[in-house]
Amino acid sequence: MSLLVVGLSHRSAPVSVLERASLNPDAQLKLLQDTVAAEPAAEAAVLATCNRIELYADVDKFHAGVAELSTLLAQHSGVGLEELTPYLYVHYEDRAVHHLFSVACGLDSMVVGEGQILGQIKDSLARAQDLHTAGRLLNDLFQQALRVGKRAHSETGIDRAGQSLVTFGLEQLSAGADVEQWARGKKALVIGAGSMSSLAAATLARAGVAEIVVANRTFERAERLAQILSEGDDTDVLARAVPMDAVPGELTRADVAVSCTGATGLVLTADSVAATVEGRTGAPAVEDTAVREAGETPLPGAGSATDENCPLDLSSVSSVPSGFSVMGEAAVAGMDAATLEQHGAWAAGGTAVDRTREAGRSGPEADAELIGALAATATRVGRIPERRRPEPVAEAPRPQPVLFLLDLAMPRDVDAAVHRLAGVRLVDIESLADASADAPMAADVDMVRRIVANEVAAFGAAQRAAHITPTVVALRSMAADVVAGEIARLEGRLPGLDDKHRAEITQTVKRVVDKLLHAPTVRVKQLAAEPGGAGYADALRTLFDLDQETVASVSRAENSTEKNRGPA
Repeated sequence: MSLLVVGLSHRSAPVSVLERASLNPDAQLKLLQDTVAAEPAAEAAVLATCNRIELYADVDKFHAGVAELSTLLAQHSGVGLEELTPYLYVHYEDRAVHHLFSVACGLDSMVVGEGQILGQIKDSLARAQDLHTAGRLLNDLFQQALRVGKRAHSETGIDRAGQSLVTFGLEQLSAGADVEQWARGKKALVIGAGSMSSLAAATLARAGVAEIVVANRTFERAERLAQILSEGDDTDVLARAVPMDAVPGELTRADVAVSCTGATGLVLTADSVAATVEGRTGAPAVEDTAVREAGETPLPGAGSATDENCPLDLSSVSSVPSGFSVMGEAAVAGMDAATLEQHGAWAAGGTAVDRTREAGRSGPEADAELIGALAATATRVGRIPERRRPEPVAEAPRPQPVLFLLDLAMPRDVDAAVHRLAGVRLVDIESLADASADAPMAADVDMVRRIVANEVAAFGAAQRAAHITPTVVALRSMAADVVAGEIARLEGRLPGLDDKHRAEITQTVKRVVDKLLHAPTVRVKQLAAEPGGAGYADALRTLFDLDQETVASVSRAENSTEKNRGPA
């Protein structure tokens, strides 16, 4: 059997695809069950977070395993296989181990070094154990991943290379200001009471917000989180719980809102947020033109002051729609070569070329010469000249936000259209991904990478050594049977043998067998732990003519025990 992982994450897929492919808890359970029921897989575990969906399996065929796991991910996510396939990645054997260990250390997180992933890996293992889909391989893999992650955080400064997604999101909301100063005295609304929402609430409380309101579909969970916040020793925040239907009213009182629910639809629409802003400011929340793309910003039309001394007859382009900036080929379409050259010189900051003295020259040669001159001008300037000098576009200052929104849900809780509302600052998974791409990497990241590399090598050696263990056990079992048979035959030939001598003879024979087997079994375990050592188990079975079913029964017994082990 071999380890295989098929998945997609913020590194391989756009947020829009991740959002659609997200799996709720019920879908994750069904995916696990269907995976182990499929022919290539014997074990399975799902790691699903806000920015990754990964399916781990122990498979007996690589290509069939990739095809089956990809198909199952597509079926349970609801995204068609053809659409999903370009965003999937596949890791196999040591590369799969390296990937999970890197994930556990926070190296593959959107915010490098964040530690919340360890809890998510632990939950993933517990889920697979509850459903008995994790056997020896995945139990060993995930528990070792947890140990490697803890080692990375305790032995290095990886925590300094990044923070939790919540902390990073709050830093983006504060637009570079000190988070504690920015948060002090604000009223916060936390929508959801899961692990991410709880972390957000605790982070806001430590940052110094004056009040936290927790809203959740299960009111008892909201109450429990509010109680924990109120009773915290390191904060004095006022916390209370409200039902979900109270969110619109509470949003009008809040300065900052964090949402992370498991809802499949939007929790906050653009209309509801706009109504909230209008209630806060008394003015309608209009679309903020400052966030439009530059290409959407209208430029002044022909005839402005900057067209002074332009050698072109601008009235001849009156058919161009008002406000449209004629660029590139559209600027020169249909014009003769002489006019093109004059325009090129003017746009480059020179003066219009007087070609009247060469008016007698015409024809293809003259046109070719003039067009060549225009091309040279375009090359020097770095663009095809416009029909008028470009005018600076003054960007309207974006108004200070009165409402800050942090959306950590996948799929999103807050309508993306909220980005365009004046008076609101929205930070969501997509904007966090963009911001984290430029985040600095700490020197400690290199140390963590070395830890991961060493741990991958050690895990591979341990797995290869463990692979031969059933064969060694079967060999010793066969030797014990041989000893028992020979002692029984001796008793038949020497019926008068007393108990003392019988015990001494039995012990002597066992010692002889143990000494003969000791060196070969120790050495074969050492050899099997080395790369390429998988063949030693087959050699041992062949040399001693071991029964394949006996070896398989030992493996099944070990797997049965491993499936009931708890997480580290």
